[in-house]
Amino acid sequence: MTTGPGRIDVHQHMVPPGYAAWLRSHGIHAPGGRELPEWSPDLARELMDRQGIGTAILSLTTPGAHLGDTAEAISAAREFNEFGAELAKDHPDRFGWFATLTLPDVDPAVAEAAHALDDLGADGVVLLANSRGLYLGDPAMDPLMAALDERSAVVLVHPAELPGPPAPGIPPFAADFLLDTTRAAYNLVRHDVPRRFPRIRFILAHAGGFVPYAAHRLAVSVFADTGRDLNDILDDLRGFYFDTALSSSPSALPSLLAFAKPGHVLYGSDWPFAPELAVAYFNEPIAGDDDIGHRNARALFPRFKENTHA
Repeated sequence: MTTGPGRIDVHQHMVPPGYAAWLRSHGIHAPGGRELPEWSPDLARELMDRQGIGTAILSLTTPGAHLGDTAEAISAAREFNEFGAELAKDHPDRFGWFATLTLPDVDPAVAEAAHALDDLGADGVVLLANSRGLYLGDPAMDPLMAALDERSAVVLVHPAELPGPPAPGIPPFAADFLLDTTRAAYNLVRHDVPRRFPRIRFILAHAGGFVPYAAHRLAVSVFADTGRDLNDILDDLRGFYFDTALSSSPSALPSLLAFAKPGHVLYGSDWPFAPELAVAYFNEPIAGDDDIGHRNARALFPRFKENTHA
């Protein structure tokens, strides 16, 4: 384990046994092209100790809680949010959690967000970039954005499989996930969500997909579509938070740091869907960077300021 304060991991997944069984019962064995991994709180803590991670804010990954049936989605979201809440209650120095909602069904998503944030003590919510084809930023989601804005919520934007067939031989996690996050960021800015709901703090997974690299191209397109000030559009894109999961490479990291606003780059491991070898590989370029490792997250999540492990 590294010395000094441990990392605060804003992009680590939980795979509760009931969730894995539920997915498999629906024929989902490899979401995003990755086989469902073995997971338990003990395995998570062991990995965290080996990789110098003090605290992990856990989330479900794609496909989330909605597999096509609204009633089932409401029940599943509640079950797995209560699992996350109990885990964080039992191990408050090691785990936090992002609540899963019921998108694309907006009204129950608003209700579940209120319950998770107000009653269960979630650290924020995780929203898929697209939920069964409905992208973040769509005006249909404005009631949810209003509820999250009212609570100054942190939102982890995690990619899902694209609403179309994958390219043969290219697993969705390898390339499509990056496009999916980029689409969501574009749509959020195009519909002026960061300015209409300014208290929401969005974290874009995997360094924002293509956003840092293609921001000016994206901004010119939004400008052509909306006529908004180009500098304001770029400022909105830079104003997202970004995690480093699978993205702190010698080529990607400089682009991210040159683009993101100061303090807006957070550590992410993507374990257990990213194997420990990959976690260690992407940890190396940011070894010793305490801003990315934990300071930026402490500013975003004040409850971790007194965390004894983080």
